[in-house]
Amino acid sequence: MHYVGVDLAWGEKQPTGLAVVDEHARLLHVSAVRTDDDIDAELAAYVAGDCLVAIDAPLVVKNATGSRPAEKALSKDFRRFDAGTHPTNTGKREFANGSRGARVAKRLGLDIDPRSGRARRAIEVYPHAASVVLFGLDTILKYKNKPGRDLDLLRAELLRLMSHVEQIVVTDETWAGLRSQVEKATRKSELRVVEDQVDAVVCAYVGFVADRTPDLVTTYGDLDSGYIVTPTLGTSPTRTDVVREAVQTYAATHDDLTRAGAEAVALVRGILDEAGINYLSVTGRTKGVASFAEKAARMLAGVPAYSDPLRQITDQLGVRVITYVEDDVDAVADLLGEQVIVQDDRDMGQETADEGRFGYASRHLMIALDAARESHPDFAHLGGRAAQVQVRTVLQHAWAEFEHDIRYKGTVPAEHAREFDRRFALAAGLLELADREFSQIRERLRGVAPEVQAGADDDPRIDPRELAAFLAGQYSEAGWSRTEHYGWISGLLLELGITSLAELGDVLRPVDEALVTQRMDYRHPAGAVRRLDDALLWVYGDRFVGLHGNAHRRDGLAARLARLAPGTTSG
Repeated sequence: MHYVGVDLAWGEKQPTGLAVVDEHARLLHVSAVRTDDDIDAELAAYVAGDCLVAIDAPLVVKNATGSRPAEKALSKDFRRFDAGTHPTNTGKREFANGSRGARVAKRLGLDIDPRSGRARRAIEVYPHAASVVLFGLDTILKYKNKPGRDLDLLRAELLRLMSHVEQIVVTDETWAGLRSQVEKATRKSELRVVEDQVDAVVCAYVGFVADRTPDLVTTYGDLDSGYIVTPTLGTSPTRTDVVREAVQTYAATHDDLTRAGAEAVALVRGILDEAGINYLSVTGRTKGVASFAEKAARMLAGVPAYSDPLRQITDQLGVRVITYVEDDVDAVADLLGEQVIVQDDRDMGQETADEGRFGYASRHLMIALDAARESHPDFAHLGGRAAQVQVRTVLQHAWAEFEHDIRYKGTVPAEHAREFDRRFALAAGLLELADREFSQIRERLRGVAPEVQAGADDDPRIDPRELAAFLAGQYSEAGWSRTEHYGWISGLLLELGITSLAELGDVLRPVDEALVTQRMDYRHPAGAVRRLDDALLWVYGDRFVGLHGNAHRRDGLAARLARLAPGTTSG
């Protein structure tokens, strides 16, 4: 279903604004044209199927003088907001031979009866009156060029209108370009072209409201004498005030949220590094204010998606973990479950599989700080907040990013939609198979040294590449660690005075690996570097905790040492 807005000029010399939104109030098209042929060409793809076209121009004009009954009734209600209508009659040359609006509707094959139940229809609307209701205005916005209004006022008022529209419609890059034009405009004529397109978006949204929530609109007049459809005074179908307040609060706290987002990334990365899990990347982001505003105002089937945006929009803080193989997705989820509070855990891939199809696969967890970390200064901004953590393999990530770009940022022609669905499903199935094969390959390679860059010739540490090979033999059942961790732990060995593999072998010889494994209770495949880390903690105890290279993780090491305590020394 398409909802089309037409801010129709009464003649073809002035620009006409066009806009289209879909059933989720997403802006699909916005443009300015002049002729009826242009209108037909621009809208052809959107009015071929089910549609409601909301036209800001008279459709039915039969009175010879004065105003139509619909205009009189609407003006009575809206005049106190300066939103009264101009009189329309057949005495004006624009309507002497019928109205342009009716001709456009006929050309597009639309039924103009406001009570029509047909799938393709048109209605007359009035943006000024609609804006009063939709945006809770005390008076109309003064963005129309009239005597006494200078460029600065027109620009400021038009930008206010655009900000209101952004709370009810999911806008796009074209809209962002229009906003930039307004901000940079040096002449009133430059604003006029944008103004018509913004009005068209308001018209389209009135059509959306009229179709989805007909009890929230009023039809002034009738088909016989002319009519205007507009949101009813006293109603708030978009909860503009709720959205506005939520966005203002979000914007006011965004700096703290950004810091909390960085802390969430550090938290997850630290937990994974401490456990020795190998991963490709841990990244994060804090949802921008504009993105939050768009989501807060989102409508689904005519109903607000969020009645309490600040509480219900749960992806304000996001962390993404990309692993190499599927087994590590579960390992990351299990580890987070042990370390922090998991408020929600959804396996999107399993949900897709349960529906008997291939598609999006990712593990989504909502996490919050555990009691021990809640008061820690490293998480001063994250305390009391929750973060969404997405965990997926590199192949799952590639599929998700490509699919999102094609379907949501691009345009899939209707005639190709089914084919694209099949191809995306086929690709998802092949990638799932590839993920399983990668897991098998890694399992077969346990005990084989990973590729690690050699150290510099003058570096006194044990060469990271040689250390990787040594640990592959020492802990043959362990998984590979992150490449940079071999160099990092080689630095800790240097602090302990261990500069050769022979010396390291002597240090590790008395370690009871079975007992260390039992005491540490590994619930996921610990990497080789983590196994060495625990062995050194076993041997050196407090001395190892106190190394300069461990300054950033002393609390965690002390907790691990307590678990190893019966077998530790203070060598």
